[in-house]
Amino acid sequence: MADADWTSLGSLTIAGFAFGALLLSATFAWLAGPPLLTAWRRRRVTGRPFPPAWRRVLRQRMPAYARLPPPLQLQLRRHVQWLLATTPFIGCAGLKVTDEMRVLIAAQAALLLLSRPAGRFAALRQVLVYPGAFVVDRTRAGEGGIAHESRQVLSGESWQLGQVVLSWDDVLAGAADPGDGRNVVIHEFAHQLDQEKGRANGAPWLRGREARARWAAVLSAEFEALRHRLAQGESGLIDDYAATDAAEFFAVVSEHFFEQPAALAAAHPALYAEFVRCYGTDPRHW
Repeated sequence: MADADWTSLGSLTIAGFAFGALLLSATFAWLAGPPLLTAWRRRRVTGRPFPPAWRRVLRQRMPAYARLPPPLQLQLRRHVQWLLATTPFIGCAGLKVTDEMRVLIAAQAALLLLSRPAGRFAALRQVLVYPGAFVVDRTRAGEGGIAHESRQVLSGESWQLGQVVLSWDDVLAGAADPGDGRNVVIHEFAHQLDQEKGRANGAPWLRGREARARWAAVLSAEFEALRHRLAQGESGLIDDYAATDAAEFFAVVSEHFFEQPAALAAAHPALYAEFVRCYGTDPRHW
């Protein structure tokens, strides 16, 4: 009788442990499910052959692609595949978005993802494409709370809700000349990285308190130095628009970083070093 009681108790204990393990496994699967599913889907998408037509777009429309070492070319193609599989591209003002448009935009955006651990634009939801420059109306509060209406002609815009708006004419121009320091896709997708944690403030996500403190110190000093030079009527490598605010400074310098790396490193070595750490790559070696 005593042996039977211990056997029953042992069975109940084993069953309890089994149920607990099952519950723990189910909880882990529920918590880890979305990332694991995304990783599995990404492997499937990027494991497919890269379409020859897409490769021709990169070779014919994007000279910067040919400069990349073969491992980075492969990495860029995989980023393009994932971006096109997960991001809607929507034509505006009657524009019909073609595969060429989608590939060329995604490839330039993918430059910002090379060697970055996350390998994605976490907040990106969709890309809107206009045939050319587009007009937006703005309302700004002036002195005394008086609202001022203004109309601006833009080549690109990035919204905190995960939308990037681009002019196709400017996308083509930016891709055609990879050394002029002007690229609307790089600029607006740099804003997307900056906006992943909320409002853009020129401080994209960086790992570690020390890295964030160093970034803030170097970029603040460079930003103020730029404003001082402009106030003195002096020009330099970095485009004047970078002096607008911290967010635009980050986006403009990102354009110079990917398109004029040697010049930026020579003129602003500390700033360049921070961008190498931020993007995880050094375009001087491309």
